[in-house]
Amino acid sequence: MSYSLTCTDLFFAWPDGEVLFDGLTFVAGPVRSGLVGRNGAGKSTLLRLIAGRLNPQRGSIRVSGELGYLPQDLTLDTTLTVDQALGIAAIRQAIDAIEQGDASEQNFAIVGDGWDVEERAEATLGKLGLGSIGLDRSVGELSGGETILLGLAAELLKRPDVLLLDEPTNNLDLRARQHLYDAVDTFRGALLIVSHDRELLDRVDQIGDLRKGDVTWYGGNLTAYEEAVAVEQEAAERMVRSAESDLRKQKRELMEARMKVDRRRAAGQRAFEQGGIPKIIAGGLKRSAQVSAGKHIGMHSDRLDAAHEALTEAEEKVHDDERIRVDLPKTTVPPGRIVLKLEDHVLRTGLHADLEIRGPERIALVGPNGAGKSTLLHAIAGQTAGGGPVGGVAEPRGQGGLGGHGGLGRAGERTDGAEPLVPYRLLPQRLDLLQDDLSVVENLALLAPSAENQERRARLARFLFRGRAADQPVSTLSGGERFRATLAALLLAEPPPQLLMLDEPTNNLDLSSVAQLQEALASYNGALLVASHDLPFLREIGITRWIQLDHDELSEIDPL
Repeated sequence: MSYSLTCTDLFFAWPDGEVLFDGLTFVAGPVRSGLVGRNGAGKSTLLRLIAGRLNPQRGSIRVSGELGYLPQDLTLDTTLTVDQALGIAAIRQAIDAIEQGDASEQNFAIVGDGWDVEERAEATLGKLGLGSIGLDRSVGELSGGETILLGLAAELLKRPDVLLLDEPTNNLDLRARQHLYDAVDTFRGALLIVSHDRELLDRVDQIGDLRKGDVTWYGGNLTAYEEAVAVEQEAAERMVRSAESDLRKQKRELMEARMKVDRRRAAGQRAFEQGGIPKIIAGGLKRSAQVSAGKHIGMHSDRLDAAHEALTEAEEKVHDDERIRVDLPKTTVPPGRIVLKLEDHVLRTGLHADLEIRGPERIALVGPNGAGKSTLLHAIAGQTAGGGPVGGVAEPRGQGGLGGHGGLGRAGERTDGAEPLVPYRLLPQRLDLLQDDLSVVENLALLAPSAENQERRARLARFLFRGRAADQPVSTLSGGERFRATLAALLLAEPPPQLLMLDEPTNNLDLSSVAQLQEALASYNGALLVASHDLPFLREIGITRWIQLDHDELSEIDPL
């Protein structure tokens, strides 16, 4: 059977009247499909509509077969057992009761065709790398990544014909991501994935680009999509240049036509005044000339209108995906200068850390979930409360925090009386550094008080916050906008950081925002320490050293 999902004439608006979809129509399946688009385009909302979590005001959604849905913000009750989260606890209990001699009709009705459900559950968990967790274990004992995979296992156990996945690789380490990739590769049915994970999207059969409330489909994976879009954009930009040239030509020809008509009218008037033409003949010629001139000017006016329309149409085909510019000279670190030095730095997690960063190095911090990568970054930034460093030498610069997120805190107890090294900043996973009730520019004013307001606005423009956009309250920003605002605050605060630490920076970012971040980091002149599971992103930003944190120790590894 060919499984698919169909959206027809879909209309959806938020309670405040903002229209997200108006007449959206598309068919997806029975292949693996990726859905991309900028933050705020409506990708997650579309999946929620398809899954029945939201209702459209108009239109229809038809799903052929059983539907499975793994939301982005999956939360499981921590008091549940694993079999309860999988939805098989009642069947297991009924089977156990039957085996104990309670052959009631009710128990047989509960079991139905699910006699092998425990074996299937264990097999599914095993394929997702969860074979050791046990069906009777508490969900509260699982890590965030294990919880996501458990949610996926619950959906796969339903044997869905159509499966929706919303940012499924968020919070998954490299090992867990590979298990998810394998599940996607082996899924048979219609699969629709919203993700920013390049490696995942390179495994799909088609890409849907959600833009301005409509979906355009491209055959092939993400790489093929980007190549096709690049060709389209090059052609669109040529069309814009051609339309602009034609518009200038039509304006010039219309002006010349009007000047020509004016000269003829003036010549006719002079001839009449000099008595060279009888009055009745002059009147006829005048009327004929007026008609002819009107047609001539009308023709050029029509051509000008057509040129305007052609330019508008051409401009609509050009994507407005702008780029961040952060080539900030004060962030430059001389080669060879020690930026960060940890000597037998001991955290309460038991980690013994020895690490030295020199000059504008770019270091990737990798390792499984729960290994302590975030703990280490927060300890370096002096932001660990209650479980911070307990000894050793750590030498980052003071002034590394923002507001109530570190202040002048040091990352460890100094034992050598060394002077601070360089200014640093930390971008945490939770983008909670800014005050929600203040605007973007007001937040920057708190962090860069010596700068003039016009200078702050000029700096924010480099991060695409221009004019009124800089006056938006932080609470109203989309995920991608909040990320840009936080990154701007980190880099534009005083003093500018020469060591920038990023904790899973691509989580919840769309592909456009990831591209903006990559472009921003390409022009950043300081040192980078990045904790991430996103290997394509790490490769794109030019990592020079790879450090693995595992089994309570740091070790340098070869590039992955």
